[in-house]
Amino acid sequence: MQHSHPIRPSGMRWTAAVAWACLPLFTCGLATPFTIGIAAFWLRNFWHAAAASVYLVGIGTFAIATLAYSNYEEWPPGVSVLATMGLLVSWIGGLIHSAILVPFMARARLEGPAYGQPQGPARTGLDGTAHGRHGGMAQARHGGTSRPPVDLRQRTTAPTHHRSSTEPQWVGHYRVLQPLGRGGQGAVYLAVAPNGTRVAVKVLHDLVDETARTRFAREVEAARRVATFSTARVLDVSITGQQAYIVSEYVEGPSLEQLVKKRGPRDEDSLTRLALSTAGALAAIHKAGVVHRDFKPSNVLIGNDGPRVIDFGIARALDQVTMTSGKMVGTPPYMSPEQLSGETVGPASDVFSWAVTIMFAATGRPAFGEDTVPAVFNRVLTFHPDLSPLPPGLRGIVGACLNKRPDERPSASDVMLAIVR
Repeated sequence: MQHSHPIRPSGMRWTAAVAWACLPLFTCGLATPFTIGIAAFWLRNFWHAAAASVYLVGIGTFAIATLAYSNYEEWPPGVSVLATMGLLVSWIGGLIHSAILVPFMARARLEGPAYGQPQGPARTGLDGTAHGRHGGMAQARHGGTSRPPVDLRQRTTAPTHHRSSTEPQWVGHYRVLQPLGRGGQGAVYLAVAPNGTRVAVKVLHDLVDETARTRFAREVEAARRVATFSTARVLDVSITGQQAYIVSEYVEGPSLEQLVKKRGPRDEDSLTRLALSTAGALAAIHKAGVVHRDFKPSNVLIGNDGPRVIDFGIARALDQVTMTSGKMVGTPPYMSPEQLSGETVGPASDVFSWAVTIMFAATGRPAFGEDTVPAVFNRVLTFHPDLSPLPPGLRGIVGACLNKRPDERPSASDVMLAIVR
């Protein structure tokens, strides 16, 4: 995935991996079963374990023949062929096998099976709120708690996080480094994939029956159709077994919510770039037949390559956008009037939430307040916010997006065109 961040092994780890790979060479293949067995254990890979068993049979055949006969000339032809092949397979094959695995061993498990303590908070891509809060298909929410910045190049064995007894060490084949937070739908963790890249893994709590899991699988397939520019890509999903989870790419950077709270409202240029990129992300999401349903500042990450929209965990395909469960989906200050009134929710709802998010970036506060839920709901339904803090070029289009009637709002594509004109 193009924007994930691989772990960078230290020189000592590379040296150890190379020395490990040379064992078959220096021991004439005798250590190959042990060498590949370590790889199978470290990488948690069944096929490497099977290969170690084959090497053990090969070198075992050679060792038995050597012990059974005093010299090579006494070996029967069949035994000679089998023993020689066993030696060559274990020696040469083991050397090639271990050489191929050197980079994987250097990047893989940084400590033994009881994996150690990951470092501080991270940003990822499924749920935007791993930067302050959590919900939906990606990161976690930390509520209002601020945490110190972290050097992502730091080794994951650094004891900067004390693992709770309730936290998993593995989710599927992803090694958990750090909990990012919890939301109504599940818990999100920073984890390492088998190829060494850092990812966001969300374990979902509500998928307790087959119907819910099947519906979720359809939603994920819709999310995978979204173009990846200005969004965080969905990498993997599992709805089988005891844990249902979804994996998205890791995005380094603060959320828009965190950035504004720390550095204040955005200037005109930054605001225009933010508006254009996020409107483009919504256009891509809607083109794939998906409605975000929870677009807000904490679901926009400011990565090194620009703003990225995340959290497709509560998005639904357009044929499933009616709220039938009676469960609120969204964040009150950024919800659209139709979300509050229980009407059909479509792409126009995301456009309304986009406009409220841009107002937050321009002013540092939600356009409809954030006091009591009834007061916020009343303002969303009846109040028209002051647009004067916005740059003149954005006032018209943001005002149109805040129209209380969804059928009178522009589409996300129209928003993009209006901004660039």
